[in-house]
Amino acid sequence: MKRAVRFVFVFLIVATMVSAAAMVMLYVFVGQSPTVPARATLVLSPSGDLPEVLPEVVFGAAELTVRGYVEVIRKAKSDKRITGILLRPGSLSSPYWAKLQEVRDALNDFRASGKYVHAWLEYAGDREYYLASAADRVYLLPSATLDLTGIASNELFLRGTFDWIGTYPDFMHVGDYKSAVNTYLEKSYTPAHREMADSLNRSQYEQLVRGIADARKKSEDDVRALIDQGPFLPVDALRLGLIDEVAYEDELDDLNDDLRGAEFVAAEDYARVPWSAVGVTRRSKVAVINAVGVINSGTSGFDPLNGAVVGADSLVKSIREARADRSIRAIVLRVDSPGGSSTASDMIWRELSISRDNSRPLIVSMSDLAASGGYYIALAGDAIVAQPGTLTGSIGVYTGKFVTAGSLEKLGANIESVSRGKQAEMYSSDRRFSPAERQKITESMQSVYDQFVERTAAARHMPPEKVDEVAQGRVWTGEQARQLGLVDELGGLYTAIGLAKQRAHIAADEEVELVIYPPRRSMYEVLADELQSPLGRMQERYTADALIQLLGPRERKALSALLAPARLFRSGQVLAHMPYVFVR
Repeated sequence: MKRAVRFVFVFLIVATMVSAAAMVMLYVFVGQSPTVPARATLVLSPSGDLPEVLPEVVFGAAELTVRGYVEVIRKAKSDKRITGILLRPGSLSSPYWAKLQEVRDALNDFRASGKYVHAWLEYAGDREYYLASAADRVYLLPSATLDLTGIASNELFLRGTFDWIGTYPDFMHVGDYKSAVNTYLEKSYTPAHREMADSLNRSQYEQLVRGIADARKKSEDDVRALIDQGPFLPVDALRLGLIDEVAYEDELDDLNDDLRGAEFVAAEDYARVPWSAVGVTRRSKVAVINAVGVINSGTSGFDPLNGAVVGADSLVKSIREARADRSIRAIVLRVDSPGGSSTASDMIWRELSISRDNSRPLIVSMSDLAASGGYYIALAGDAIVAQPGTLTGSIGVYTGKFVTAGSLEKLGANIESVSRGKQAEMYSSDRRFSPAERQKITESMQSVYDQFVERTAAARHMPPEKVDEVAQGRVWTGEQARQLGLVDELGGLYTAIGLAKQRAHIAADEEVELVIYPPRRSMYEVLADELQSPLGRMQERYTADALIQLLGPRERKALSALLAPARLFRSGQVLAHMPYVFVR
């Protein structure tokens, strides 16, 4: 026993020393600003899902967030050493569009300065091509295809599965379009659900069409007709004017004078170049508070199935820290959340409201998602900014439970209980809600929904009756939401920062220092937290992570839809969460 304790003690000391040495080496390497040649081309290679925030510990190659990509583009616009951008998008796996639109807007702004943007595509799906279409010239690999085929959304219905295994989903909702429960209750679309899904598809499709039409100097009718002909071989894409050249990457400098003799700087390296190196002094500070993930009570964390979790306690702490820093001139809340717990959302809304009333502007910037509880917390802002493709709204609530007695009976198992108190077994999984219990729950949900509508009416200066018409749990794109008065402006994070600067009386052309909340923890803090965790919990988490990675994105989404109520939220909790939608 003593030998085992001694081994563990020595191992921890050695591990700590190795980690400390690695951190010092990493600091020395990262702390050095890269050399930028006099005539440099910035290379952007966005891929994956364009994360809003990075994991606390990153191993392997550096990765940029969507804010990181936008910031390097803005910095390069001011840098006389950067003559242009070569865009090389990898496979973009996100099912959403707002982050793509944010990077695309930054590229258009960069081009407006007179500098060039050229794009080379190894693969071109709808998202990759939409992003690349912002370039002056688009090149496609000879062996690739242009998979431009339109917009489709796929949604998961589990009722048949529950019937098969003997489980009854006893869920209720407020809002005719609150279709999150349809995942459990239905075998196919309801009329309201289909209407909403078709509306979202149509809005995003028209955004795609307009973006391509503007970039490629074609009419929208022509682009719609072209999309119906896809996918395209390279020679056909060239003939139809969707691309400018078919070429291998090594041929670009022979085909393009801008790239001939150019020296390339990777965006991940250029991100380490300070603003001062391009002659920009940032004096004023603006806080950016990230609310990224499913909203829940307690502390923030990460769930293997549902991804990031925004803990109300953690976010409230960040809000208070930003409010206490008197050097911060304005606050921008950056939301990328499908919602979650209604009570946790209300706690966050309250703290943000206090900050808004504390003599400093509070502007909200919506990313891919700011729906249900994510929209609820946005109501605390002085103004709300969304991208056209942001999914927002979903003003509605639901709750319920899974009755698993039938499944257990098939396995030969049985649950029996004893209780005191008429409602003690309300959330028991071995029976359905009684009529009296159902009435109690409905009253509770209606109260939460009414409060949601009232908060929206007050924040958006609309009659509650008008809010109720556009609420009902319905999801809108940012473009639709602006027409309905649910958001104020279309744009990205820097549009919101521009509004914050205006309200804080900061010059429009002044670059501000962004103070990010919550700050990323050091490797030491992460390791210390892990070492303090029970060994069983650590093993359980890493085993779950490993198993989840074996699943494809759709399978993970299906498990997320199935298990989220039980994994993340307490029994009977009223949830403000958007539907589980596969927009791919």
